Amino acid sequence: MKTILPVFILFLVQMTGAFLFLFNIFSSYLPWTISPIAWPVFEFIEILAAGGLLIGVSVSGFWLWNSLRARERAEKSLRMASSAFADLVSERFTEWKLTPAERDVALFTIKGLSTADVAMMRNTSSGTVKAQTNSIYRKADVAGRGQLQALFLEDLMGDEFTDRVSGKKKSEAGSSQHAAE
Repeated sequence: MKTILPVFILFLVQMTGAFLFLFNIFSSYLPWTISPIAWPVFEFIEILAAGGLLIGVSVSGFWLWNSLRARERAEKSLRMASSAFADLVSERFTEWKLTPAERDVALFTIKGLSTADVAMMRNTSSGTVKAQTNSIYRKADVAGRGQLQALFLEDLMGDEFTDRVSGKKKSEAGSSQHAAE
């Protein structure tokens, strides 16, 4: 709501300025009768309209520049998170000693693909994929697909996220860790 009001005011200022200039142009060509106003007042109105348009363009340019910078930061963060997730997946797969075929199946499973979809993508039978997923679950010490996905989700969220959601403050989380040691 905070950003809507300035945007709306900026929009009104720009529309008013544009309307005044267009009205001035069209009034020369159309048979409109308007009562004349003093020349200094007319020039003052035009200066205000031009100033409003210049301010609008400047502020819009500033907002666009900030938006582009924020987008670049978000894309950079996403690339870093994606890279970190890829590293985490690779680390876990190495830790579990998965074969290359099991790595593929595990990755597709984490992505949420069904057994039939994985079999189709790997050009193999559903039975083979089921055997591979069972081997993956055994090596990862999980009961199924949901737990496998939860392992990675838990690693991504970390303790800080869990503490924040549960309402613990950093000092409480630290003191409970020290008490456990």
